[in-house]
Amino acid sequence: MSANKKENNGRGRNFIYPKKPSGRLYTYRKWVSYALLLFLFSCPFLKLNGEQLVLLNFIARKFVFFGFIFTPQDFYLFAFAMLIFIMFIVGFTVVLGRLWCGWACPQTIFMEMVFRRIEYWIEGDANKQKKLDDGAWNAEKIVKKTSKHFIFLVISFAIANTFLAYMVSSDVLFKIITEPISGHISGFISIWLFTLIFYGIFAYVREVVCTVICPYGRLQGVLLDNQSLVVAYDFTRGEPRGHLQRNANALTAGDCIDCGLCVQVCPTGIDIREGTQLECVNCTACIDSCNEVMLKINRPKSLIGFFNQDFINERKPYKVGLKSYGYAAVLFAVLMVFSSLIYKREDIQTTVLRASGTLYQSRGADKISNLYNAELINKTNKDLRFTFRSKETGDEINFIQKAEVLPKEGSAHLTFFLIRRNTAIKKYKTDVVFEIVANGKVLSTATTSFFAQPQGTQN
Repeated sequence: MSANKKENNGRGRNFIYPKKPSGRLYTYRKWVSYALLLFLFSCPFLKLNGEQLVLLNFIARKFVFFGFIFTPQDFYLFAFAMLIFIMFIVGFTVVLGRLWCGWACPQTIFMEMVFRRIEYWIEGDANKQKKLDDGAWNAEKIVKKTSKHFIFLVISFAIANTFLAYMVSSDVLFKIITEPISGHISGFISIWLFTLIFYGIFAYVREVVCTVICPYGRLQGVLLDNQSLVVAYDFTRGEPRGHLQRNANALTAGDCIDCGLCVQVCPTGIDIREGTQLECVNCTACIDSCNEVMLKINRPKSLIGFFNQDFINERKPYKVGLKSYGYAAVLFAVLMVFSSLIYKREDIQTTVLRASGTLYQSRGADKISNLYNAELINKTNKDLRFTFRSKETGDEINFIQKAEVLPKEGSAHLTFFLIRRNTAIKKYKTDVVFEIVANGKVLSTATTSFFAQPQGTQN
């Protein structure tokens, strides 16, 4: 059992007590984490073009990303974006291993940079936490445990509200909080349900999310190769392990003095010296602790560092492999396609279909009409007063069902006859293009077919 684990004492699992980390990489990770936390908590409450920066409302089927509104009609774009995200994760892992987990994953950031730091502040470092948990329930233990778990609940409540703001919008969340509970029973229950879930994760489940529940750690074993950069122990330099001589600042064996600090600071309780393991989240705490020891004994740093297996085994210098270039090329190509789809995406989606079961109709001696149905979907958050017209200047439109205003995030249905002069009809089936115009600008077009018997031919 690792040094920073505690016997379960019948409680069903081993709790880990990592030593408080420190060092250059830990400082960098703190600032990255604080920036990401600021971004996470601000996105639902900052607005762009009248919408919050990020909204993932699966119930209303509305998704917003930095001012762009995506509706169910844009599901293909959402699927494409998920494909790109998966490809990015795969490519990122091939090159940099599980660095995402240690530096950018919300689970790790909240656990290590918020909840764990509160625990250090209230209960002390690893040894003090163990002593407190093993000790009797006296006044000190009651005060510290009560204070810690109360703060955990408050933070979990804040996370739950932020999470709900992403799901239902910050405006709806404000109504849930300020208006009578009777009008928002489901919202009130959701807030406290998510609060208890987050509290349970960060107060009890903790690193089990990374080591057991999350599938990414197991996926890493399939994606990594000998050229992937991971947090690793340079056993060629460190083994065999020995101890400092008492009367000389020298080593009796390899550079590793078997101090165990790399194990004590690990938030998942592993020994990095046993090789790459799926539980390692690449948090780099072991690198900082080992570097401090190496400096004290006048040995080179990076006994534990970012290495690939080719360097550790054969001392080959790091280089990006062909597999990585292949992933990058495919990802770039897919991003270009996705960007073009976003660029071509229209704020108004227009569908025009000929009325089923109808033929063309004669309008006197010189005109013919076709009957159509049209559906217009507004993907913006503004009402639009629009004009519906044919691109051909000689065509006429006779509306049966008409709408002049397209409601925000809504739709409108039109039924109309398109009337065309016989002199403009050259063949039985021709294309007709309809335009939706607002504020003097064509916002959308739709193409369909017009059927008519050309002048001078017989049926």
